[in-house]
Amino acid sequence: MKLFLIALGSNIGERKSYIMHAIAELCIRAGEIEAVSSLYETAPEGFDSPHPFLNAAVALRSNLSPVEMLVTTREIEHSLGSLTHRNPDGSYRDRSIDIDIIACDDMILQTDELIIPHPRMHLRRFVLDPLCEIAPQWIHPLLHESVTALRDKLTE
Repeated sequence: MKLFLIALGSNIGERKSYIMHAIAELCIRAGEIEAVSSLYETAPEGFDSPHPFLNAAVALRSNLSPVEMLVTTREIEHSLGSLTHRNPDGSYRDRSIDIDIIACDDMILQTDELIIPHPRMHLRRFVLDPLCEIAPQWIHPLLHESVTALRDKLTE
């Protein structure tokens, strides 16, 4: 079974409920949850919004391929009312739930639909803080540094 590291975020509606439902659906549809981080409240990044995010991360063991996991996460997002997290012009927008595949074991993958590890994970404290709780020693296969080292490089 592969170990997936998955980030979740929600900034509208019942944020905690959306995240908890998404985690439950991941367990039902995708595999076995090994660890769940605490919830972190963060300001939106990449767009202006008065609605702060709740963010979390999960470590999930699964037999799904990365592409199958992507399909599954998109189905879960859709079932929880999040049809897209971008505006027609490509800018980010508020969303009930956003589920991102951050990593899958030490795999490196780049397709039109999916890049693993997530190409901006090392720049995002809202991803790294929760990951440090559940997989602090995971090594980024391209940057060759642990999640903790990557987080420690970020300034407040």
